[in-house]
Amino acid sequence: MIALHMIAPEKQKSPPAAGAPAYSGVLLKISGEGFCPPGEFGIHREQLDRVAGEIMTISQLGVQIAVVVGGGNFLRGATHAADLGIELATADYMGMLATVLNALALQEALERQGKQVRVQSAFQISRVCEPFIRRRAIRHLEKGRVVVLAAGTGNPHVTTDSCAALRACELRANVLLKATKVDGVYSADPKKDPSARLYHKLTYNEVIDGRLRVMDVSAVDVCQQHNVPIVVFNLFTPGTMRRVVLGEDLGTFVGP
Repeated sequence: MIALHMIAPEKQKSPPAAGAPAYSGVLLKISGEGFCPPGEFGIHREQLDRVAGEIMTISQLGVQIAVVVGGGNFLRGATHAADLGIELATADYMGMLATVLNALALQEALERQGKQVRVQSAFQISRVCEPFIRRRAIRHLEKGRVVVLAAGTGNPHVTTDSCAALRACELRANVLLKATKVDGVYSADPKKDPSARLYHKLTYNEVIDGRLRVMDVSAVDVCQQHNVPIVVFNLFTPGTMRRVVLGEDLGTFVGP
């Protein structure tokens, strides 16, 4: 039987030793905007290499890491459905294909830095990536490979946030890391409201009831059902992801 050696946070009997990671396995959710400068389009080399470098710092700690990528740097389903006059389901499928582009680029960037990577897609695209098979993904993680998950769940009307929550549960991750452009979850948009307050800790119910913009409500609900904590952090501040994995109190922690 294949077993993934991840210890749920509530089962840890003592805090990790100094310099040891607080989590043994993480699911990282990166939006498509992480692959290009703010407000721009497509994939840019500098941003791509920076994301790969941040992931490498986590992998070097011995942490198992799977990555769910978005596709908003190419298109967003709802926006393009309206702009192009096409069915929302079709636009969502187009968005899923965009995530495959990002996944393949991230694979190449990580391999340039010496890391073994496997891309698994919810779509059958056998020429460029594997199909998503849970046990195969777990085995890759056990072997120290980074697994990049593309095409969301393979279904329209489901966001990549929800995909990240589902995959975190399937792969028994200790934590779901939500990479964003801000330092965590705020009471309001900090760019528009200087008085916006950063939340350091929230419960699942506070996020769901308050409709706080952490992730989709359905994604938070899945994490709550399976007791997977969420940490929202700023991907654009170098070293933050590594510090979060090492247990520093950064960003916003969402849990029981």
